[in-house]
Amino acid sequence: MHPKNLHKNGYPMDTLCQTYPALKSFLVRAKSGNTSIDFTSPKAVKVLNSALLHHYYRLEYWDIPDGYLCPPVPGRADYIHGIADLLKSTSSSAQGEQRQQGKDQNVRGLDIGVGANAIYPIIGVTSYDWSFVGSDVDDVAVKSAKAIASKNSVLAHKFQVRKQANRASIFNGVIEANERFTFTMCNPPFHKSAQEALSGTRRKTSNLTRNKQKRSGTKFTDNHEQGFGHRISKLQGKNAAYQGKDANLNFAGQANELWCEGGELAFIQRMVKESVSVKDNVEWFTCLVSKSAHLKPIKTSIDYYGAAQCKVIDMGQGSKLSRFVAWTFSR
Repeated sequence: MHPKNLHKNGYPMDTLCQTYPALKSFLVRAKSGNTSIDFTSPKAVKVLNSALLHHYYRLEYWDIPDGYLCPPVPGRADYIHGIADLLKSTSSSAQGEQRQQGKDQNVRGLDIGVGANAIYPIIGVTSYDWSFVGSDVDDVAVKSAKAIASKNSVLAHKFQVRKQANRASIFNGVIEANERFTFTMCNPPFHKSAQEALSGTRRKTSNLTRNKQKRSGTKFTDNHEQGFGHRISKLQGKNAAYQGKDANLNFAGQANELWCEGGELAFIQRMVKESVSVKDNVEWFTCLVSKSAHLKPIKTSIDYYGAAQCKVIDMGQGSKLSRFVAWTFSR
């Protein structure tokens, strides 16, 4: 994990319970002797996230509707810290001095697909004093993110939420004509179809169960299982046909969070193409890339559309490797 990641040493459950007592009833004792929670329980995962956001990021309120993504906080923090490093390394001398000090009120980010959880703006505002706009195509997600923005004083005047009315657009319709952003960020839909998303959910759940049994011999996950993502509830909407016995899986979510036509690669290539139309509004475009095999065609697209620079920033969480790609049209 990033050196500045507040979660690099695991979850201090006893400390979290002191500042967020609701977590205490979900604690279990793993075979290793460490205090943990049952990561297969959606309620436990949600309460853990609430405790983390309250303790480390000073949130007074955080909630998400049933069926929406409940993200692993440590991994999301790494993306924010990676963007901070990118901005420090590419800024002017005056900007760099301010950003080296850790915070810059002039930095403004756009989170594409902010979701009901609004996790990236929360971490970015409280860690670096940045301001954010979050966009989403989902009405329920927009309403939830707006509630988080309005009910937390630490986010006041720093975070606003916009509805993307056109599902075929990414930036257009969100970025206003004379608006400027220091960066954009996105955790794109990964799968190509609802069936593929369900298969991925089953595979992740199977792997999590196998790893838990290997580590502790019980059904409970140790504190250091924080590299896994947890999606509360089940596949919904277009994915309703795949519910039933998979209803209790934690890795599911809304259709637009999980899949789109063409999957991750097609989505990012569409983002690159559309970034040309707003190149004067944004300093750096960034996007998570789950599959390393997608990097080559993504870089080809970035070069084709005339970007001045392209960078790949690697991130690591235990044995899990991830990265994000960044490109700019500024020379």
